[in-house]
Amino acid sequence: MAIAGNVTVIPPKRTIGTQKKTETVQKTRVAAYCRVSTEFEEQESSYEMQVEHYTSYIMSNPDWELVEVYADDGISATNTAKRESFNRMIQDCRDGKIDMILTKSISRFSRNTVDCLKFTRELKGLNIAVYFEKENINTLDAKGEVLMTIMAALAQQESESLSANVRLGIQFRNQAGKVQVNHNRFLGYTKDEDGKLIIVQEEAEIVRRIYAEYMDGASFLQIKRGLEADGILNGAGNAKWYESNIKQILTNEKYIGDALLQKTYTVNTLEKKRVANNGLAPKYYVEGSHEAIIERDVFLRVQAEIVRRANILTDGKQRIYSARYALSSIVVCGHCGDIYRRIKWNNRGCKSTVWRCVSRVLKKSSGIDCPARTIREEDLQAAVVTAINDAWSKRDTVLPALKENIRSAIEGDSEAQIAEVDREIKERQAELLGAGNDQKKIDKIGDAIISLREERQAILADAAARQGLRDKVNDLVAFLDEQTTEITEYSEILVRRLVEKITVYDEKLTVEFKSGLEIDVDA
Repeated sequence: MAIAGNVTVIPPKRTIGTQKKTETVQKTRVAAYCRVSTEFEEQESSYEMQVEHYTSYIMSNPDWELVEVYADDGISATNTAKRESFNRMIQDCRDGKIDMILTKSISRFSRNTVDCLKFTRELKGLNIAVYFEKENINTLDAKGEVLMTIMAALAQQESESLSANVRLGIQFRNQAGKVQVNHNRFLGYTKDEDGKLIIVQEEAEIVRRIYAEYMDGASFLQIKRGLEADGILNGAGNAKWYESNIKQILTNEKYIGDALLQKTYTVNTLEKKRVANNGLAPKYYVEGSHEAIIERDVFLRVQAEIVRRANILTDGKQRIYSARYALSSIVVCGHCGDIYRRIKWNNRGCKSTVWRCVSRVLKKSSGIDCPARTIREEDLQAAVVTAINDAWSKRDTVLPALKENIRSAIEGDSEAQIAEVDREIKERQAELLGAGNDQKKIDKIGDAIISLREERQAILADAAARQGLRDKVNDLVAFLDEQTTEITEYSEILVRRLVEKITVYDEKLTVEFKSGLEIDVDA
């Protein structure tokens, strides 16, 4: 072929040595990348074999110079963020240390089409070839780009299909009621040789203590401080507790032997991003999956108390629950219904502690001109002592009335109601399995199941409330039976144990006991 007149051929440069005028042939600097996706023993051996294979393969070629076999062991390939060796290899390519990369297949290099094409194109721009053995693709070939796009897309589809199969397996396991829990940070439980949850008694006592203290009026913060003061370790084995730890323990259904499965779900296969399941994916509630630490009615009463404390409303206004003093949040204004707050007074050098209606204290912001009186703390405490002693002195008439309350609280066959709801739920679930792909029918049955679940929960909550009332009445009965004389001084412990609410009127205080008994005290 003739050379055009406007073209000048520039011959390749020759590298001239200082001693000899001979051409120097530079070896191709070759690296290899290998990875296994899990840490099972058989794949660990595969990992070792890959490293050995590439090392001997590269060194056996006289035109190649081994740079390094980059290897990630036991790391997932759906993205490159966590592959340290892969990222280091790419940086070495950018630094001009590598001419060619060998790898087993596209799926070993990356299962993410975007990442795969991104890095191979970057390396191609640096004139660095990536050779995929299984697919026989060299990215510097003319056909490499097209084949790479097709093969990488297939590899990504394979990864998504595998993830779908895993999700389906989890779904079948959930439907079968098979519970899998990470017990490493699960206070109160460990696993036996069959993988089933079993109780660790020493840790279970800590859980029971947390529930008992909360029901006695302690706040998350107070419970946390008490555990830290006693040197008790949390589920992760740390001496420092957080209020979130306490709330998580108090709201975890696994402590009553149940398990709510699929609380979170994966929304992005490639990023493995998990989010809270707020109803976009099915959940599975398994009852009696393992031995309980906390009684069911105690758990339900705790849930009700958590809601109550979070929604302390007086005259439509949100108030913050305080557990610093036994009287906090239980002293209520007889005029406006707001709670009373403990306040330190300093009147012309005379210091005192009083309790005042919050609406009156915050008159400007509340917009309420409440005429509620201020009451001295010692008078409030004295009224409580008087009410307790009055109940004790009238025990001959009080006790029969309290025992009648116990009998009335027992009324109601919750077990029969639960059995009927369970039967209906089972029927709806059978219908759901036979609904096929009829989405309207699925939605309708799903709504019915949710309603039945809510009805079931309401029955359980009602039964727990009645059990709670029985416990409170029995507690006051036990106190009145045990007490041999009147009490002589105010006790925070007794208030937390016995008193539900104190209403402040102009001429009197009404002390309402947790058993439902009310006693008026002039104050």
